[in-house]
Amino acid sequence: MWTNEQFSLDGRYYTIKDAHLAPKPVQRPWPTLYAGGESPAAKDLIARECDAYLMHSDPPKALAPKIEDMRARRAKHPELPPLRFGVAGYAIVRSSDAEVKREIARITDVRASARGYASYQDFIKGSQLETQVSLEDYSVSNRGLRTGLVGTPQQVAEQVRELERIGIDLLLLQSSPQREEMQRFSEDVFPLVKPLPM
Repeated sequence: MWTNEQFSLDGRYYTIKDAHLAPKPVQRPWPTLYAGGESPAAKDLIARECDAYLMHSDPPKALAPKIEDMRARRAKHPELPPLRFGVAGYAIVRSSDAEVKREIARITDVRASARGYASYQDFIKGSQLETQVSLEDYSVSNRGLRTGLVGTPQQVAEQVRELERIGIDLLLLQSSPQREEMQRFSEDVFPLVKPLPM
């Protein structure tokens, strides 16, 4: 659909008849295909078919072995370029520890929603994740706080640099309220993150 004016497929799981997609992607040969998954089958599929591996939030010391594992899986396909890596992270940038603690308490309070807690219980029963997910992790999408983008602008900038050092080249930033927090991140953290020397 990215490369043809019309596309049809009679596949194992899907049937597509005379589909049109417009506008076409501007990236060549196609947009970067990111995919995530923690099962061995998902990892093998991503290493074989995708451009990049997207991970749930975790600290750099937990992400680094996942990156090495995926690089080893990709090495089984020498005809493909190296994988790229991304991670989700919830950003809380404040000028003091007290402000950070207040914001964490605000965003992880799930007591107001019994439905949210029931959803968490269903999620952990049916998941096959590599790591246990606490209620606090669940209350922030993709275990977002584990990436460590929490603290003063200097602390968050150092964590961004550490993620880059282990091989992360895409951060999916999360925050709430998004507009205000992204503005804060761009003003307070971006100026402190300089490209690493080559």
